[in-house]
Amino acid sequence: MNPRTRIKICGLTREADVDAAVEAGADAVGFVLWPQSPRAVSIDRAALLARRLPPFVTPVLLFVNEPWAKVLTLLEAIPNAIAQFHGDESPDDCRMSVTPGRQPARRFMRAARMAPGFDLLDFAQQFSHAQALLLDAHVEGYGGSGKVFNWSLIPANVPCPVVLSGGLHAGNVTQGIQQVRPWAVDVSSGVESAQGIKDAQAIRRFCDAVCEADARIAASIV
Repeated sequence: MNPRTRIKICGLTREADVDAAVEAGADAVGFVLWPQSPRAVSIDRAALLARRLPPFVTPVLLFVNEPWAKVLTLLEAIPNAIAQFHGDESPDDCRMSVTPGRQPARRFMRAARMAPGFDLLDFAQQFSHAQALLLDAHVEGYGGSGKVFNWSLIPANVPCPVVLSGGLHAGNVTQGIQQVRPWAVDVSSGVESAQGIKDAQAIRRFCDAVCEADARIAASIV
């Protein structure tokens, strides 16, 4: 049986956008805590939005080069959130950021910025304690790129779940899923009407396109 592709809608800033993502079938929603991002929200705002989520829809907090002690403090505001590291964090940085004392480590994702020559398998080995690797295009600066990278750069034997990101939208996500077979897909600018403002219909079309990809894959397996 082919597992379905999970969906994360990132960069949410408004109640209406959180509701639209949930209604369309998103499995996770992302809140950007990097102040330089046009989609940035405060931790208080992220916590308020996260309280709208029903069970089984996971909040994700995106960090860029924050001190590990601050990450721990911010994560305490949303107890069920997953951390997503999108800067230059080392494996030790990530491990310290999600391990409060002797308590079990919190789950996290590590972003990998894909470019020719980038050794994803070595990167995956370095971050073997990550629950998933989020693959994005390599561009100057941090945060989501909004750019599509060459999916053929992804090796077939990545030893952990892969989240495909970077320039996805309803028009290309079906192809991306069929080619890459990721565990999940992540979208932000591809479902927006303006920076930081999501479009409910675009979210719905994106989620429908993901379902279409899964249906095509299932049909090809039978």
